[in-house]
Amino acid sequence: MKQKGFTLVELVVVIVILGILAATALPRFINVTTDARRSAVEGIAGGLRSAVAVAQARYFATGTGTSPITMADGTTVAVGTTGTSQGVPTNTTAGIGAIMRCESATACQGVTIDLTVNPSTWRPAGGGATCQATYNATNGAVLTTTTGC
Repeated sequence: MKQKGFTLVELVVVIVILGILAATALPRFINVTTDARRSAVEGIAGGLRSAVAVAQARYFATGTGTSPITMADGTTVAVGTTGTSQGVPTNTTAGIGAIMRCESATACQGVTIDLTVNPSTWRPAGGGATCQATYNATNGAVLTTTTGC
């Protein structure tokens, strides 16, 4: 007689093998939250750097040397006008907050921000003091800290 399927023993062996493979692979994918927060911090930092570069380019292209500057879409951005802060968005909702399209002085597209200090802090959801990007309005420097994500 010819067999037309799998025996119960064969099925159990396959299930056990799949269970062992899943148990060894699962820990690699379980802690993606840390990687996601680190990536969010790097994304925030990239956005801040781009915003500073665009604001400075607009400031120097207009040649007026005054603040605020008006972007191509009509957004006005408060910038510094002397020394190393020339063209660098100020640490306010009218400065870096405007060019980053932030909703308020404490929230920016799902990121918790604090514009009351310089450098300002930009933290992803769940990020603490060691999981953030900082923006310095004095010179436009953007730094990241991702050790505690």
